[in-house]
Amino acid sequence: MRQSSAEIHVRTGGPGLYEITDEVAGWVVQQTIDEGLLTVFIRHTSASLTIQENADPDVLRDLEDFFRRTVPEDNRLYRHTAEGPDDMPAHIRSALTLTQISIPVKSGRLVLGTWQGIYVFEHRSGAFTRRLALHIIGERAC
Repeated sequence: MRQSSAEIHVRTGGPGLYEITDEVAGWVVQQTIDEGLLTVFIRHTSASLTIQENADPDVLRDLEDFFRRTVPEDNRLYRHTAEGPDDMPAHIRSALTLTQISIPVKSGRLVLGTWQGIYVFEHRSGAFTRRLALHIIGERAC
């Protein structure tokens, strides 16, 4: 059994979904693990991860719109307001999504569906550098 880990940084520029599939897949290929499991973990409480369709950009826009409607930026609704009107809604949106995803690896490649991509889902209004921990465990083919 082999394992490897790394940290990648993703620069965001406000709310939205930032695709990281190619960067993550490229790292997986370099690890020379043929069969295994990749874990991606975002080290933040106001951004999250998702696997989502990467073919039609309207899917991403609809997701963003849904979260804006569901968790509005309105300081009258929250106790935690010291970090701005976008902070507490970002924490709630992050709690409703994922901070960790696991993806199978087969033949040295991520096992994703045809239209699936890996995204950082930024929930804050500012520009941030988000840190993601990658960990893969598995075996090389004999």
